Amino acid sequence: MSEPTTTQKPSSELTPFPDIRAALAARRFTIGLIVAAVVTILLAVYLFFVPSNKLIVGLVVILLMMSLMLFKIPIGIAMSAAGIFGLYVLVGPKAIAGTLQEVVFTSFASWSLSVIPMFVLMGVAMGKSGLMSGAYDTASKWFGRLPGGLAIATNFAGAGMATTSGSTIGITYAMGRVSIPEMIRAGYKPSLAMGATGVAGTLGQVIPPSVLLVIYAGVAETPVGPQLLAGLVPGLALAVLFVVVILLWAAFSPESAPRGASFPWKVRLASLVNLVPVLLIVVVVLGGIYFGVFTATEAGAFGALITLVLGLGVVVARSKRNIVRGELQVPTRKVVRTFLSHSLMETVSAVAAIMLLLVGVNLLTRVTTLSGLAQWVADLVSDLGLSQLAFLLLLIPIYLILGFFLDTLAMMLLTIPVFMAPLIALDVNLIWFGVFLIILAEIDMIAPPLGILNFVVLALAQSSTKGMGLNLKITDVFKGVMPFIGACVLMLVILIFWPEIALWLPELSAAK
Repeated sequence: MSEPTTTQKPSSELTPFPDIRAALAARRFTIGLIVAAVVTILLAVYLFFVPSNKLIVGLVVILLMMSLMLFKIPIGIAMSAAGIFGLYVLVGPKAIAGTLQEVVFTSFASWSLSVIPMFVLMGVAMGKSGLMSGAYDTASKWFGRLPGGLAIATNFAGAGMATTSGSTIGITYAMGRVSIPEMIRAGYKPSLAMGATGVAGTLGQVIPPSVLLVIYAGVAETPVGPQLLAGLVPGLALAVLFVVVILLWAAFSPESAPRGASFPWKVRLASLVNLVPVLLIVVVVLGGIYFGVFTATEAGAFGALITLVLGLGVVVARSKRNIVRGELQVPTRKVVRTFLSHSLMETVSAVAAIMLLLVGVNLLTRVTTLSGLAQWVADLVSDLGLSQLAFLLLLIPIYLILGFFLDTLAMMLLTIPVFMAPLIALDVNLIWFGVFLIILAEIDMIAPPLGILNFVVLALAQSSTKGMGLNLKITDVFKGVMPFIGACVLMLVILIFWPEIALWLPELSAAK
């Protein structure tokens, strides 16, 4: 893994003929939009005017949705529009109004999904208050002296944040601003620094609270509490596998991950105070669910309340400290109002987007059911004679390929209704499959060439290392995440052969 050049070339050398390149990129983008628009129109015309059997209609609706997404239509709208087209063809215009009323109501008015706003608010409030950065500071003091210690600290800090945030990109943003420049200043290769930061964020949707696990539970109709608990042990096991990857990397390439400074025990123990807010939230949310004190929704509400209170405390303390130092002349009342308003508005925006996606997937589920597409997939699996093991192993490359074209949530919502019948026919435990699917989805977040988290990490690295003379490229991120993707695939295989890793904690808990 080669070190990116540390000499910053003039911009004219880095991007010769920038105007021509920009023009060519704009032309390719325009051509792509035109092709997507033509395909979309042809598919819509086919649905309206060409008589077809129901199965063909179901397949065309899926293609229409993907075409709309290529046309840069928001995912929720693309799903809903394709679903409405399909319902129009399958059941006629009279049934559409009633179906839309029912689907919109049932998509929103679900007790199991009411926990989503609480989990989103927890993650947003932690990020905006600065509670997350304390976890990294503590981890770096405890693990920094080990080979690859700062990368290990990043990994464990990400796992700790995941127990209270549940947002992959949120954890990556909070970690990346601190971890990447710290590791590069310490002499780490940028590929390892960026790779370790990227995969630390992926733990956010595996370790509860996880918005994706809650959404999966709503679509697959599994109990939310046990579904969340099922992700805890596999998520922590995945964090351990990431540490093994870092240690092996440091062993085979010591110059990639030099040892850091050693802190005295007094400093290490004092840094543990940063973990108190995180531990308190974990005890309330996961402890309440495990012991049956709270339902998942109640645990989310109490967790969000505690996170807001702790976040306000940190924000107020920081504001007063800055005012005393003369660094920030902003009234504390205004700082509090800004923190609360921004956290709530960002939560509302994120939840609205998720709910629109759920409307779209419920419409598509109706289409796949009415068209017989879901049953056709189940019959195909049955006719192929695939065993449970063979089917699950087959799903790994299928989801990895789908991840090249679809957003993680869209991929999940599109495939769950289609694969549900084969999974039930093969007697796959649906709570276990939720964890399996989330790990697959998180691999797609970092899998080259289109994993969105890679581009987030690159942008963070470029902005946080300005002035260091680095020429960071997306290929450096790809080199960094590939060994960790191997660890994720190994975790999937382990889950297939030892499903008890995910199921024993839900079976022990009182949340049934």
